[in-house]
Amino acid sequence: MELEITSDSQGDVCTVVIKGELDVYSAPRLKEELVARLDSGCNQLVLNMEGVGFVDSSGLGVLVSALRRARERDGGVRIICTKENILKIFRITGLDKVFPIFSDGEEAQRF
Repeated sequence: MELEITSDSQGDVCTVVIKGELDVYSAPRLKEELVARLDSGCNQLVLNMEGVGFVDSSGLGVLVSALRRARERDGGVRIICTKENILKIFRITGLDKVFPIFSDGEEAQRF
């Protein structure tokens, strides 16, 4: 399944909706989008991963890279995800301790 990426910004907060598989083939496209959002002044990224069915190490690397870039701008990256298979990957890699993970957008926006 091809990766679909849409985004919306409100001030310095950008919500990026990701749908599809986040793998070695699609990760560069996501990286390009996240870098563009950060360069446009969005210091806070909210990544909605509810539509993601699969994530590999390349995809995780893009998320970590975006977090590093956001922190350089005194920002951060928040994840919206309730899919157990994706949450399991975050837990196994320890990234659940690095990224704030929320079950819905309202909760993520308030953080």
